[in-house]
Amino acid sequence: MKPYPLNQFKLAATCALFLLFQSCKPSGPGYWKNDKISSGKRDDFHTLNNGVLNYLKADDPKGLKSFLARDLVDVNNDKEIELISIELKAHDYALMDEFYVVNKYNDQDTIPAVGSDINRYGLTYKYKTTEMYFAFFTPKSFDNKYMVSLSYGKFDYGWKIIGMDVQRYTINGKTGPELYALAKEQYDKKDYQAALNNVSLANDCFKPNQYIQYPDEVDAGTFYTKVHQQVNEMYHYPFVLHQVATGPMILRIYNDENDAGAYPMIYYMTHFPLKDTTAVKKENVEVRKAVSKLFPGLDENNNYVLYSAFNAKPNGYTTVDHFDMKIKAH
Repeated sequence: MKPYPLNQFKLAATCALFLLFQSCKPSGPGYWKNDKISSGKRDDFHTLNNGVLNYLKADDPKGLKSFLARDLVDVNNDKEIELISIELKAHDYALMDEFYVVNKYNDQDTIPAVGSDINRYGLTYKYKTTEMYFAFFTPKSFDNKYMVSLSYGKFDYGWKIIGMDVQRYTINGKTGPELYALAKEQYDKKDYQAALNNVSLANDCFKPNQYIQYPDEVDAGTFYTKVHQQVNEMYHYPFVLHQVATGPMILRIYNDENDAGAYPMIYYMTHFPLKDTTAVKKENVEVRKAVSKLFPGLDENNNYVLYSAFNAKPNGYTTVDHFDMKIKAH
């Protein structure tokens, strides 16, 4: 989606709002998704979105005020707008899904998840107005996606924003349900640490906004608790890798997340001085072999496995020297 330049969309936005004011009253409660929304109404919503996205991308809270519901006008949402702006500038976002709803209840409404697709989802939301509209945007191409979400309500003074958000949608090219499915496969193969890593990532992706409800979300939370307990019973950190003659000590294993993705990170202590990088790297070859046997599956479904060698145990309060290694996975 290519937003309009700031000096061109004001007239378009005004016209769109006028059209929306004149739209016919809905025949009754229901919801319409994507191309099930009438073409005229959908065009109006897209024009409205373009105006909003231009101000969001420009990080312009003042300009956005005319699009906000009255109860949001005096709310300090500068930080939220800034975070959305950063994402819109960093990647080419496009509309993924949109919903037009006419609510049946004035308390809490739901849209059920239907179909058999692993990424199917429903919506749960609080009533704001009888007519509401949700628009979810994601980058066109990127493995680690955030979702920008806009929600609108139709008031007697027009369609206005009632919510906006940006949250994680995918990690390593997979959604929450896909990461959860991978974790279950790994668990069935007894790849427990790998399963724990991926269900942790899944839980980070299960809430791309406050409305989306994946059918697997609750089960994934229960599954995480079970796998976490099992890993704690199997591996008592820290422990010495007796399989390696030099006796390095595994301190912890966790997911290291950044813009490039999320990869397993292994913290361990070595007896070699960190400045002797040749010795540390040579020992790391043996550490990797031992880790591969102790934690099967950890180097699968990942582009890299990360290692960080220490001479002193990190305590979280002071900076401790370490030597990092990024190893290409199989």
